[in-house]
Amino acid sequence: MLELRRLRLLHELALRGTIAEVATALAYSPSTVSQQLAILEREAGVALLEPDGRRVRLTAQGRLLARHAARALELDEAARAELSQSQAAAMPVRMAVMATAAQALVPKALSWLSRRLPTLRVEMAEMPPEEGLFELQARAFDVVVAEQYPGQTRQLQDGIDRVVLGTDPIRLVVPLGDRSTALTDLRDRAWVLEPKGAAVRHWAVQQCRAAGFEPDVQFEATDLTAHARLVSAGHAVAMLPDLVWADNPSPVRLLDLPGFPVREIFAATRFASRDSSPVAAVVAALAAALEDPLALDADRGATTTIRSSKMK
Repeated sequence: MLELRRLRLLHELALRGTIAEVATALAYSPSTVSQQLAILEREAGVALLEPDGRRVRLTAQGRLLARHAARALELDEAARAELSQSQAAAMPVRMAVMATAAQALVPKALSWLSRRLPTLRVEMAEMPPEEGLFELQARAFDVVVAEQYPGQTRQLQDGIDRVVLGTDPIRLVVPLGDRSTALTDLRDRAWVLEPKGAAVRHWAVQQCRAAGFEPDVQFEATDLTAHARLVSAGHAVAMLPDLVWADNPSPVRLLDLPGFPVREIFAATRFASRDSSPVAAVVAALAAALEDPLALDADRGATTTIRSSKMK
């Protein structure tokens, strides 16, 4: 019989590409990963890996078995989801969220959960949407909170479901005392945007170009709080979503953008966990939090482990 834990290693290798990255993701040593994959090869009776310079890559048989491994892992997760209908058997729900959601949605969502499922354990890591969605596919997380900007559709992934939690208005942000009234007034200002390559950076630049100018991007930062502080200090202007101000309003002026754009906030889960009551409860709590992000109740919450503090 093919051992499920070894099949997961093969699945991870198909996703991540190198044994070193698999080892880092699963907290194993590279030698342990190599040994377990060698055992899996003997169990399968065919060559699963072949040399590729100083690394290895999957053979055709290896890619075939990796696809079967993905399905086996889905069946295992579906079985666990059904078993989790019994609260006593419920496993922790692991959640990866972008920074604005970590600050504005998660505290209230945990309070919402504490009143309905007080024994549920939720673990959270702050992470960029791109990284979180990848790790969701790799089964490092059960729920990922991410966003899509207007006209910027994120790639659909096999086995991943999305639930729209709500929308978040995007506005121009200028310092107090600034007399600008529209985007066209900001053609000569210094801008703070996210680094090149970010979908939101591309979107923001397109808004400026549609208004007839190329933005002078003097500052780059992934942390939207840094954007807000640069603006409030009078050094830049920006485009920011309303969730940035949910728990700590800054002394700035907010102006509407043409067309009143919004970003879509969604929760991504795996199809295999669709029958998991704890996962469904976490998604419902996040949706409830987005309906009223100002009503944060951080004093009451489910047990939470913060695994990371970087990000977007």
